[in-house]
Amino acid sequence: MSTTSRWVHRHGTAGAGDFQVAITDALDGWQHTSLRVATLPPAGQVDLATGPSEIIVVPLRGGPGVEIVDHAGVRHDVRLAGRESVFAGPTDVCYVPREARLTVRNPGGVPAVVALAGARATKRAAPLPVCQVAAADVPVELRGAGIASREVRNFGIPSVLDADSIIACEVVTPAGNWSSYPPHKHDEEREGVETELEEIYYFEVRAEDGDPPVDGADPVAYHRVYGTPQRPIDVLAEVRSGDVVLVPHGWHGPAMAPPGYDLYYLNVMAGPGATRAWLICDDPAHGWVRQAWAGQSVDPRLPMGGHR
Repeated sequence: MSTTSRWVHRHGTAGAGDFQVAITDALDGWQHTSLRVATLPPAGQVDLATGPSEIIVVPLRGGPGVEIVDHAGVRHDVRLAGRESVFAGPTDVCYVPREARLTVRNPGGVPAVVALAGARATKRAAPLPVCQVAAADVPVELRGAGIASREVRNFGIPSVLDADSIIACEVVTPAGNWSSYPPHKHDEEREGVETELEEIYYFEVRAEDGDPPVDGADPVAYHRVYGTPQRPIDVLAEVRSGDVVLVPHGWHGPAMAPPGYDLYYLNVMAGPGATRAWLICDDPAHGWVRQAWAGQSVDPRLPMGGHR
């Protein structure tokens, strides 16, 4: 039986206050991660108290300013260079610890879009410092090969960002390619093999020729999540810009970009384990696909935005 209606949140259906996307632990069955997305008009702003969560401020469009008052009452002002769109290349990001207050402002003359990716910060005894990761310091990984080629921008992984619990990255999949493939899971704590992490996918899609899309185009992509007999879940979602798919457990992938439409997604992960690590297990029925990549080239359209 499909569980798509529970775990897929269409654009405009999961908002709260100033946020058109507001995924939090207020949702039944959701515990560790959060995602808020806001569109800011020129001179507009959005405010948030982080409480027990840490936040990564990710500009999706535009270059916002971020004002932070940390747990000790110290003010920090960060200006993010941002980018024209999520397909233009990596962006700089700002890490905000728990027990802080933050305000994101749009100083530009056109609307900006910002994502606040969050996780319950339960592993460290004290909040970590505010920090900024420059776009030039974001490792860009070209993963897979052939029609399984995709670009991964690793701004929020353990080797790049010192954080309590959150793991975050962006993936860009060129038109006609598959990503999050082979299907994999991370829903058990098995030392050195797998970590238990729930995951948020936030999607944007565009016509391959770029933004704005060609007249009459309807950019669309697809995403799959499925479970085990012991923990069933069944999601096959058609997704568009602003849609969110939640992965509480189970195998997930592929994320499919149809011919003509480039696919972007922002991943936010965290879990209850003591170790902050992304350890995955491939579905044994499909893991062999990785071996086929050895004789294939990476898609020449990557990296998008020219940064590597």
